[in-house]
Amino acid sequence: MRFAVYLPPAAEKGPVPVLWFLAGLTCTAETFTIKAGAQRVAAEQGLALVMPDTSPRDTGLAGATGDWEFGEGAGFYLDATEAPWNERFRMYSYVVDELPRLVSGRFPLDMGRQGIFGHSMGGHGALVVALRNPGRYRSLSAFAPIVAPASVPWGQKAFPRYLGADRSTWARYDATCLVEEGARFDGTILVDQGEADGFLLDQLQPQRFEAACEEAGQALDLRMHPGYDHGYYFIQTFIEDHLRHHAKALIP
Repeated sequence: MRFAVYLPPAAEKGPVPVLWFLAGLTCTAETFTIKAGAQRVAAEQGLALVMPDTSPRDTGLAGATGDWEFGEGAGFYLDATEAPWNERFRMYSYVVDELPRLVSGRFPLDMGRQGIFGHSMGGHGALVVALRNPGRYRSLSAFAPIVAPASVPWGQKAFPRYLGADRSTWARYDATCLVEEGARFDGTILVDQGEADGFLLDQLQPQRFEAACEEAGQALDLRMHPGYDHGYYFIQTFIEDHLRHHAKALIP
């Protein structure tokens, strides 16, 4: 596993808040690092960025490569329970437990001030991780997240292979289901979605999450943007808004 870390100048004086970014399908630890243009604002705000890969690599498992929607590059930020994937594909535990333990002892990070965000599959991961770990993260946002993977083709393709046929286990990794079942984030969730996103209608369906949040009283700021697609020009345009959203919660 590879991951990227950006430290702002403020880290030279002591521990700084840490913001985790989870990337989308086909991405690596380099994608957001290179394409998002996040470092300038992170430097201004005094935020560290930690950017893990989207899955284990070089697993040697049959079927782990060759399909961009499943396997390497498509870990879906869950802990697989089905063989052979349960041996290596444990991205939920990696993000929540293993990686924080690793970086907290090696970088000047204030682990009492954490935020999390992501894009697409990574937006799904950020929402699920934050909702399942109340109090761990002070801020939460997402770009074009997969908000209801149990109900859309991407999740319906990956979840049976990772988690088995029992759909009740899928709900633990579905942000809409989690909110419907009582999970809450203590703060406003920021979500940006492009209206020209080719995956909007079939795979993303933010209205599902919006309806669940409205019914549950979960604060959500869903912003729809005409003309924007699923790519990194979209992220570049609104990355400053997201980093400032996180900074408000992470920096006194």
